[in-house]
Amino acid sequence: MRYHQDSSIGLFSADERLIELEKLGDPLLALSEHVDFEFFRATREEGLYGDYDCAKGGRPPFDVVMMLKVLVLQRFYALSDDAVEFQIKDRLSFQRFLGMDFASRVPDAKTVWLFREALRKDDLVRRLFDEINATLVASSVIATAGQIVDASFVEAPRGRNNKEENAAIKAGVTPPEWKKNPHRLCQKDTDARWAKKGEEVHFGYKNHILCDRRSKIVTDYVVTDAAVHDSQALDELTELGIAQDQELYADSAYRSAQAEELLAARGIISKVHFKGYRNRPLTAQEKRCNKARSKKRARVEHVFGFMTNSMKGMVVRGRSLARNEVVIGLMNLTYNLYRLQQLNSTLERCPA
Repeated sequence: MRYHQDSSIGLFSADERLIELEKLGDPLLALSEHVDFEFFRATREEGLYGDYDCAKGGRPPFDVVMMLKVLVLQRFYALSDDAVEFQIKDRLSFQRFLGMDFASRVPDAKTVWLFREALRKDDLVRRLFDEINATLVASSVIATAGQIVDASFVEAPRGRNNKEENAAIKAGVTPPEWKKNPHRLCQKDTDARWAKKGEEVHFGYKNHILCDRRSKIVTDYVVTDAAVHDSQALDELTELGIAQDQELYADSAYRSAQAEELLAARGIISKVHFKGYRNRPLTAQEKRCNKARSKKRARVEHVFGFMTNSMKGMVVRGRSLARNEVVIGLMNLTYNLYRLQQLNSTLERCPA
């Protein structure tokens, strides 16, 4: 028996296909409906493109809001610059999210890279992240019900170096053989580090975050290499990221006399897990406290779980801390946008 497939293309075929995607649940459509990306235009267009004069010739620059959406697509689907160019040209859902059609000009991989570099040079990702969070605080999306601190590895392409080369990199010195070969040097990441947790070996960086306990919005972040201990970012995260008299939840990796003194000096209420030692196991009271705190601290694992699963993994492809800090900042920003969309959708389904 032969099956007949209607291959005729109608005037509204693309629109009908988009309607089918909507019924299946297009996450990009939900994001567009609940997040107004125009916030990026007013304060960034002039700084990025300057005073563009079309009379002088040359192609006009791409719309800054559309380019920001391209970077959001990259982080949500863990796409390289070349892959995101291909997917925009190939996928109807991407084109609808970007406000494009089949006749629209698509930014190539080099244009995407240059736009991200422009954000890095002006530190716009950090400033944009802080501005959005300030708006969320003003609208009470981010409450003062406490914060959670935690860190997770962000994997980078693994370098195949010998022991001498790794020792030189760890000492902050570029191996002499690499200096003689610039093509080899440009493929090496001298900022990433190896780290081992349990039986797992990681190479790359760490994303240290401060998370609002109620909304699960990332309120601050610090990017380091993977070898930095979680607790070493506590000072920077709590300096401006958390107000006095707020509770701070963290696992036992952050428990130390120095950390407790730091939190007390800043008026932060410590809810850090108690830590047991070989000669001093946890008491029954400390175990009960840890169990109660775990129920609240566990919410930060949802953040990293979303990045790992829904955002296709926490990975970077850059070859330096400066560039990967921008990518990880965009990762946190993209998560916040999707989390905001989830919160808005919940309010629509369950109005007060």
